[in-house]
Amino acid sequence: MQCVFAKCARTFSIKQQHNINTKMKDFDKEVYLNWFEKMTTWRRFEDKARSLYLKDKIRGFLHLYNGQEAIPAGFTHAMNMSKDKVITSYRCHSHALAMGLDPKTAMSELCGRTTGSSHGLGGSMHLFSREHNMYGGHGIVGGHIPIGAGIAFADKYFERDAVTLCYMGDGAVRQGTFHETFNMAMNWKLPVVFICENNQYAMGTPVERTTNNLDIYQLGLGYEMPCAPVDAMDPEKVAEAAYEAVERARRGDGPTFLEARTYRYRGHSMSDAEPYRTKQEVEEHKQEDPILLVKHRILTNKWATEEELDTIEKNIKAQMEEVAAFAEKAPYPDADLIYKYIYSEPNYPFLDKLDN
Repeated sequence: MQCVFAKCARTFSIKQQHNINTKMKDFDKEVYLNWFEKMTTWRRFEDKARSLYLKDKIRGFLHLYNGQEAIPAGFTHAMNMSKDKVITSYRCHSHALAMGLDPKTAMSELCGRTTGSSHGLGGSMHLFSREHNMYGGHGIVGGHIPIGAGIAFADKYFERDAVTLCYMGDGAVRQGTFHETFNMAMNWKLPVVFICENNQYAMGTPVERTTNNLDIYQLGLGYEMPCAPVDAMDPEKVAEAAYEAVERARRGDGPTFLEARTYRYRGHSMSDAEPYRTKQEVEEHKQEDPILLVKHRILTNKWATEEELDTIEKNIKAQMEEVAAFAEKAPYPDADLIYKYIYSEPNYPFLDKLDN
């Protein structure tokens, strides 16, 4: 294990192989203001979704992303948004918004309305938009990991010069599909980046109760996959790690496994009473809030005033009111829709291309 770890450490060391900021846009005023606006939008979207759920406007399960916003902020900064793809688990709202899905469309999907990204048939856990390279939203723990590798395999096969980002929770790394996929991805040098969003709890179970190795990223060592932990409460650190991993995949050197160490401020889902942790613990972690960190750096560098940032927040809050109103007024899908999208003759135009 020592030998393998040494090899892994040489292969993936943040900032060692690349001068990151010469190849990726500097973390300047524009970047930080963009991060502040987007991360605040994602947070307010989740807060509004929670409000609608409590009013019985959203049914089923609802998994909120509060506290983890630095992850999509950092990764989208390092991606080629026109061709790189994202696939993730059921805590997917912010990832979909980060990939460009309109908040009105996303909220409509959560509310089960026809104006949603899947006409209201997917719901909260299955946000999908091929137009925005967002491939889900998957409800089966770990079930989407091989799908992410499959997307990467297709991109490699068709020489699309694209990279797939496959996010998962810390509970998913206990699944057999995780290990099977890692083996195949390394063997075939697939252009995929695997990201474990370690928010400390798999549902209500602390990580230390399910594993002897608390350094989840080290699971990549058994496959000699480059791997590293990342402070995922800081979008700048996420972006640096993301850039190196994405570029490694793009140049044909295969996958990387990153453990994004973060924390969620809400329960596992809206039905979670959170008996497994104290309010004090949550409040302590809120002192590391990624949005507050971004705000602090903006103010410290005098890129904006407190009043200007307050205005941005007020505008986003007003926007979310419009988003909610749009979703609530939209119609529910007609019953006949099931025969168009569920029980219908398959149409796979890509097969014609393969035949040619």
